[in-house]
Amino acid sequence: MNSPHDDLLQEQLAYYRARAGEYDEWFLRQGRYDRGAELNQRWAAEVRAVEQALARFRPAGRELELACGTGWWTERLIRTADSLTAVDASPEVLARNQARLGPGRVEYVQADLFTWKPERLYDLVFFSFWLSHVPLDRFDAFWETVRSCLAPEGRVFFVDSRFEATGTAADQHLEDPDAMTLTRRLNDDREFRIVKVFYEPAELVVRLAKLGWRVTVQSTDHYFIYGSGDLM
Repeated sequence: MNSPHDDLLQEQLAYYRARAGEYDEWFLRQGRYDRGAELNQRWAAEVRAVEQALARFRPAGRELELACGTGWWTERLIRTADSLTAVDASPEVLARNQARLGPGRVEYVQADLFTWKPERLYDLVFFSFWLSHVPLDRFDAFWETVRSCLAPEGRVFFVDSRFEATGTAADQHLEDPDAMTLTRRLNDDREFRIVKVFYEPAELVVRLAKLGWRVTVQSTDHYFIYGSGDLM
C-alpha cells in the first residue's frame, strides 16, 4: 500500500543522490553556504561542541551508522569502533564515504532505511541529519527499526538541525518551521522538495519516552540538536 509521502521520499532520495558531489560544501561552509567569517566561525564552534559531546558519550563496540552520507561522522566513529556498518540509500554518497575512509575499514550497505532490516545487533546506533527527513507518520516505525538494531544495553546518539536561517545556503530561505517540507536547490539550480521536520529538545524527549526511550536531547546556540540514550 502506498504512503502519502512515497513520491516526496523518492524526490528526497533523488536530491541527495544528485547532491553527493556538493554535500560537503554545506558542512564546510563553502560556496553558496559561506556566510562570512563570523558566522562560519560560529558554525565551526558548534560542530566542535557536538563532536565533544560524542566523544564524552564514548562510542564503542559494534557500531551502526544510519544515513551515513559522505563520511564526516563515519570518520569519527571508526576511531573507537570494534566494527562499523554504514547504511545509506544513495550509492553516490556511499562511494564518497568509502573514498574518504579507505578500503576495508567499514562495511557498507546500500538500502532504503524505511524498509531495511538489520542482520545483526549493535552496541551503538548513530545517525546525523536524518531524523528531520523522516515524515512524522513514520517516526514511530523508524524508532522501532532503531530498537531492532540494538543489542542488550545498546545505546543511540543522533545529531540534527535547528531552524536557523543562516544554516542553509545564502540563496535559499527557510519556510514555515511547521511546514515539514522544504525546497532545496543544487548548484546547477535544479530544485527538489524534501521532508524537513524541525524538533525542539523537550518535544523529542517526551515523544521518545512514549515509545520507551530514555534520552537526553540538547542544543547548541544556533545550529544543532543532539541526543543520546537507551531503552527504558
